[in-house]
Amino acid sequence: MDASNVDQLRAWDGPTGDFWADNADRFDAGVARYREPFLDAAAIGPTDAVLDVGCGAGQVTRDAARRATAGSALGVDLSARMLDLARRTAAAQGVGNAVFRHADAQTHAFDPGWFDVVVSRHGSMFFGDPPAAFANIARALRPGGRLVLLTWQGYERQEWMRTFRGAVAAGPIPATGPSPLSLSEPDVVRALLTGAGFTDVTVSGVVEPMWFGTDPDDALRFVAGQQAGMLADLDDATRAAALDTLRAALADHRTARGVEFDSAAWLVRATRP
Repeated sequence: MDASNVDQLRAWDGPTGDFWADNADRFDAGVARYREPFLDAAAIGPTDAVLDVGCGAGQVTRDAARRATAGSALGVDLSARMLDLARRTAAAQGVGNAVFRHADAQTHAFDPGWFDVVVSRHGSMFFGDPPAAFANIARALRPGGRLVLLTWQGYERQEWMRTFRGAVAAGPIPATGPSPLSLSEPDVVRALLTGAGFTDVTVSGVVEPMWFGTDPDDALRFVAGQQAGMLADLDDATRAAALDTLRAALADHRTARGVEFDSAAWLVRATRP
């Protein structure tokens, strides 16, 4: 574990990871509209060896393994609880070529040139030292191997982020340091990956709604859990007002499919020469 990732380990192998493990199906459902565009971009072949960085509870790893029918998929993450859930789910679903490892992708000694494809669905934005991390990932790819990332676009494109943080009087999420938005600027992404040894870096936009629950009350239970740290810092009256504001916003975004908010992501593709 690199020292720059210690805080991330505390969060993801602690309360943040616990919340994600407890709500794994909800998180997968939330970004379900991105699932097929991301997998299509990955273009995983039947004999590919795939690395899934920041795999969480393993949906993408299992999807990759199902496509790599004569290959394999390795998911790595910092959350022991999510990895345990990923292993149990893969076993229950009979996905025997999906395996999972508790590892820091920034420093882990992957076999050089082993993987054909590296993927990450919203799991590559939290490295303490991104240049070192992506250089390490590049070494793990064979020459001609592909990197495919799904990352968030800027704060102004994330209606859900702006709404939820506004309800608790929080400002924008920073686009520097370990952050959901650290790979939100295409020029930053291109420079980072080129510096790490990748070529043919392309960044294309995808716009899809995010799903948060079947109805406003269902969504509020989940969103309040997501925002629990910020809500805990408020006094009782302010917290009650914030929850009222959240529920009203969720009610305003109820659709025939449930509660949805606008979002936008980048599909990032790159090649190891």
